[in-house]
Amino acid sequence: MSDFPPNFEDLINTSDLPVLVDFYADWCGPCKMVSPIIAQLAKEYKGRIVAVKIDTEKKQSLAAGYSIQSIPTIMLFHKGKQLMRLQGAYPYESLKAELDKNLP
Repeated sequence: MSDFPPNFEDLINTSDLPVLVDFYADWCGPCKMVSPIIAQLAKEYKGRIVAVKIDTEKKQSLAAGYSIQSIPTIMLFHKGKQLMRLQGAYPYESLKAELDKNLP
C-alpha cells in the first residue's frame, strides 16, 4: 500500500486494477483503527487491487474535490468510475464484504 500516488487522477482513470483509496488523517482515531484493515486487504487482494492512502491534511484540495467530509472515507475506483464509497470505521468482515460486492 502506498501513500499518495504521483498522479492520483491518472491512477484511478488508467489503472488496470481497481484502486482502493483510504482518505485519512494522522490525528483521526477511527482512521487508525481502519488502517491495519486496509493494509490486510491490500495483502489479501494483491494482484487484484491497488491500495493507496490519501492524507486529507496534506491533500486538502484533492479531498475537497471528492467531497470528503468525514474520515475515514474508503473509496473504490476502476477506470475512472467510483464503485464504492464508505464512511466511518468498518470492521474487517464488513469492509471485505463490501469490497467483494463491488469489485468488477
